[in-house]
Amino acid sequence: MIATTVAIGYISGLVTQQSVTTWYPTLIKPFFTPPNWLFAPAWTTLYVLMGIAAGLVWDRIDVYPENVKKGLTFFAIQLALNALWSYLFFGLKNPLLALAEIVVLWLMIYETYVVFNRVHKTAGLLFIPYLLWTSYALALNGAIWWLNK
Repeated sequence: MIATTVAIGYISGLVTQQSVTTWYPTLIKPFFTPPNWLFAPAWTTLYVLMGIAAGLVWDRIDVYPENVKKGLTFFAIQLALNALWSYLFFGLKNPLLALAEIVVLWLMIYETYVVFNRVHKTAGLLFIPYLLWTSYALALNGAIWWLNK
């Protein structure tokens, strides 16, 4: 599971590479924008935590088959939405569309957290940093859209 989540993150990173050095620096950004160097280690850590959480949930398939299936379905959906956000924001250079999408992503992360927490408390806890970072990213995305509209 860890390899899958990190691979998705890597692929998402490929979409962002060119825009991070060309388009992104031209945007007006809010005062709470983190330095660019922080994104790669933060996302790598989050993808590893997501993978561990999914693995912990997967290990409980015999005990909670319905919740595990539901949780892993939500997990796959949020992971796809995570990758889509990078494409919308950096690939299409569309902060407004990315903002609408990140709201849906946040909701799916929350739903994944809820189900994961039912199946395995540690898996739920491992999703909290991702939920918090995405909350921050949502605010950042919204501010970038607002400042550059």
